Parts: sequence; structure tokens; C-alpha cells
Amino acid sequence: MENKIVYSLIVAILNRGFSDIAMSAARNAGAKGGTVISAKSSGLHEEETFFGISILPEKEVVLILTSDDTKNAIMRSIIKHVGIESEGGGIAFSLPVTDVEGIARLTHPEEN
Repeated sequence: MENKIVYSLIVAILNRGFSDIAMSAARNAGAKGGTVISAKSSGLHEEETFFGISILPEKEVVLILTSDDTKNAIMRSIIKHVGIESEGGGIAFSLPVTDVEGIARLTHPEEN
């Protein structure tokens, strides 16, 4: 039996302090919620020094599990508000999700 892609995981990587703006934009586009994880960039071009010690910019990773049909609208909204050209410096991508357990709100009516 072949798994149909019904869900997507949106991953948005932002400069620290911009996850609230990203989540607000995502909710306005149909997201029900998300998870924010603190992270640290390891890109060489972003490395700064403070008293001779290398400091890597802090980031936030926003994870949003959504139905595949709302994925593009949510991603566009996030990038519109905190995209790479803004202070938020955000990027976003999505990954297909074949199976989901424990999240009834995302279930499509035809699956009930």
C-alpha cells in the first residue's frame, strides 16, 4: 500500500527574536500552531568575534506540521514577514510527511 502525502512539515530558520512574528504570519495563513527550537548558526560567513572569541549568531527554528494543501500559503506568509531580505533573515522549506499519529485537528473530514 502506497502512502499518500497529506501532511507537510514546514521548517523555518530565523534570526533569534523573530519566531513570534513568523508564528503570527503562519497562523494568519492557516497554521494551527508550531514548535520553536533555539539553535545556533554554523555558517562561516556569519561568525563574529567578541574580545577575540568567535560567536555564532543565535537562530530559532520554527516547525509547523500542516496539511499539504495549506503548506504554500503558510510558507509564503512567513517569508513575506521574516524572509531573508528582512531583519528576520529567514528561510523556509518543507518536507513531506507520510504518517501522523496523535493530532486529530489535522485530520481531513473524509478520514473521520
